[in-house]
Amino acid sequence: KTRLLDAIRNTRVIEGEAGGITQHIGAYQISTEVEGDDRKLTFIDTPGHEAFTAMRARGAQVTDIALLVVAADDGVMPQTVEALNHAQAANVPIVVAVNKIDKPEANPEKIRGQLTEYGLVPEEYGGDTMFVDVSARAGQNIQGLLEAVVLTADGTLELQANPNKEARGVAIEANLDKGRGAVCTVLVQSGTLHVGDSMVVGGSHGRVRAMFDEDGQAVEEATPSRPVQVLGLNSVPRAGDTFLVTAEERTARQIAEKRQAADRNALLAKRRKRVTLESFDAAVAEGKIDTLNLIIKGDVSGAVEALEDSLMKIEVASDEVQLRVIHRGVGAITQNDVNLATVDNAIIIGFNVRPAERVAELADREGVEMKFYSVIYNALDDVEAALKGMLKPEYEEVELGKAEVREVFRSSKWGNIAGSYVTEGLIKRNANARLVRDGNVVQEKLKIESLRRFKDDAVEVRDGYECGIGLGSFNDIREGDIIETWELQEKPRA
Repeated sequence: KTRLLDAIRNTRVIEGEAGGITQHIGAYQISTEVEGDDRKLTFIDTPGHEAFTAMRARGAQVTDIALLVVAADDGVMPQTVEALNHAQAANVPIVVAVNKIDKPEANPEKIRGQLTEYGLVPEEYGGDTMFVDVSARAGQNIQGLLEAVVLTADGTLELQANPNKEARGVAIEANLDKGRGAVCTVLVQSGTLHVGDSMVVGGSHGRVRAMFDEDGQAVEEATPSRPVQVLGLNSVPRAGDTFLVTAEERTARQIAEKRQAADRNALLAKRRKRVTLESFDAAVAEGKIDTLNLIIKGDVSGAVEALEDSLMKIEVASDEVQLRVIHRGVGAITQNDVNLATVDNAIIIGFNVRPAERVAELADREGVEMKFYSVIYNALDDVEAALKGMLKPEYEEVELGKAEVREVFRSSKWGNIAGSYVTEGLIKRNANARLVRDGNVVQEKLKIESLRRFKDDAVEVRDGYECGIGLGSFNDIREGDIIETWELQEKPRA
């Protein structure tokens, strides 16, 4: 699917240029012309991973036409059926792209027959669904796919939006960025969004300080169906939150505060144990209630949502074990997270994020366990094992030391060398390492390949001393970065 979207993006058609796609915006717009009519098509990319069910459902709700991509050599997969169900539940027309037709084992007719069982009948079979055979690798029939999308829109939809009103729409994704603060990708569904407008997105509010398109170019306004990145919000909203523009910033703040109060009340209600008066005494006496409380922090809102949804789907045979997510958020783990975990006896899960300054010391002092993951499956496996009481001895990550990058020296022979000051513990040569920037993990699975004190090689450097650190072929090192070293030690789980 990714290759197909790249092929669509790179298609050059009459008087139109394909827009670029960036890591966080998740949506892009291209120009196309069918029968002399210039059109703007906006594509929203949703992940195919099974953990991102909520993102696919949200994408189906905000779109006008669903483009279902099926590999001609693989056939209809479970994720295909799930995406099809989302599109049908949202009551949007569907165009099917049968990809990889250039492969010898491709069987497009088999795909048509399989999808007919799910209610998608091709036009050539007497139905009303357009099937287009394409090859993303060869760039074959991409223009025909775009024409099918436009023709489906003409035949089944009346797409109209008033640009002369205050903007409304939906937040596709949001994250916390260094130097820019809260960055929110929004899709304008009606009206026109201007730089300087006061807006409220879920429980966040602010004035639009700047807007950027999918190429990273600054824009002054966004018309209906236009995806843009917005800067200026006071906090990171949740993916899927709706946004609206208000006449005054004060109004936006009041709406956001009311929404935050409603969310807090819902969270408090969710955190209360569902125990009736009749069963309370028996539950306490027999000790039947056993709850695992979690706090989830991640680098982007969509990843946090996907992790929470996957965790809540874990099935445990016994009803005596419960799982509750008492808080989720975006950004580095803060002291407030540790305080909340202390009160509710919770475990903090960090997905591609690290603790802020002095937070690790507070967590250690309060006895709060923090677990860090960069692969969603590892988090799911650990939580499921904890719920089922089947935890086996594991290898625990033990921190050796930290070093702050004070200056970066560039060498044509050795690459970038980090002139660093060891702030905690010690730095060992050949130790495992990671690079942390503003609380976010930039790169995992690094090695301290070279370690020097002045001009001499060193085996280890303790805290309070300066050293030069080389991370092999990895050269994206900046001043202010933190290099953390660690090793694995076998530890029996409790």
